[in-house]
Amino acid sequence: MFAQPWPPDLFDFASDLTHDDHVSLKWRIPIAVAVCLLVVYGLDDLSLRFHIPKSRQPFGTVTVHRYDAISQKNNKVEFVYEDPVNVTCVRSVFPHLGYTPCWYLARHSEQRINY
Repeated sequence: MFAQPWPPDLFDFASDLTHDDHVSLKWRIPIAVAVCLLVVYGLDDLSLRFHIPKSRQPFGTVTVHRYDAISQKNNKVEFVYEDPVNVTCVRSVFPHLGYTPCWYLARHSEQRINY
């Protein structure tokens, strides 16, 4: 009759797996994503601490405009605008050393404070 294809189908992984193998495969992807995020965060931190590249300044400043939103008894809100403030930020992908990344502050330069 018909012969088996040679070489065997290399992409037919599911036919030989048991239930336990499927469970372990279900956890491999989240673990791999978590490990990748930790590696990227670590490299980002090392880049910040050791000034890599040397030509880049690790810290910057962004002007932030803050305003207070004060709720009143008649369900209205009074807005009180404050003077602009220069906020120190870190030039990295993730927050480090207690500072917010500059790319995030630049996109969120207006900050509302609710009272």
